[in-house]
Amino acid sequence: MRIIFVAKFIVVASMLTAPQAQSQPNQTPTLPTSQIPDLGRPTEPDDVVPFLDFGKYFSGEWSFTWDFPDSALGPAGNLTGKTTFKSINEKFFEAVTEATGAEGLVTIHETISYLKDNKAISRTVNDSRGFSYTQIGTVGGDMGGQFAIYYESAPFTYNDRTLRIRSAVRLLSPFNHRVKTTISEDGGPYLNHGNPWWKKTYPDPTVQ
Repeated sequence: MRIIFVAKFIVVASMLTAPQAQSQPNQTPTLPTSQIPDLGRPTEPDDVVPFLDFGKYFSGEWSFTWDFPDSALGPAGNLTGKTTFKSINEKFFEAVTEATGAEGLVTIHETISYLKDNKAISRTVNDSRGFSYTQIGTVGGDMGGQFAIYYESAPFTYNDRTLRIRSAVRLLSPFNHRVKTTISEDGGPYLNHGNPWWKKTYPDPTVQ
């Protein structure tokens, strides 16, 4: 009788715990997709490109490594770190970059405003290395699924030089974008200051 009682206890315990195991939610993160709709046909010249949903694309954490040459901003070197974007509302966003370079920790704060219907964008950048600037720009795209943001700064002074910065942000996929930065010193030509990739970071989908 004791053996039968133990066997019944094991069966009852199994029945009670089994539904709990089955009810565990799926922990696999949802990965982003293209913002270009699937038309179910080849694109036509008069197809309308959707507006960029800035918050949907950028919100979250991105990792990067940036190699750059000598300039009025400082000696050649590199930065490695992450940028975290956060939506304030549908028009305003914040970005915080925390990176490490030869001089130690670098922190960059950005406030971004985006007028989607006008395809217009601006941002104010405050860099812990001692300079700040404001950029305005435009947002474009194509039916191939790529968007581009072009920023141009107002002149600002740093290290006794008058500088202007252009930034071309190419959103090549939902998982990565590339930023080409050029700098003009004292009204001279715009020279390359690096072409780093930003890659979106996600939890490992194999880890539950």
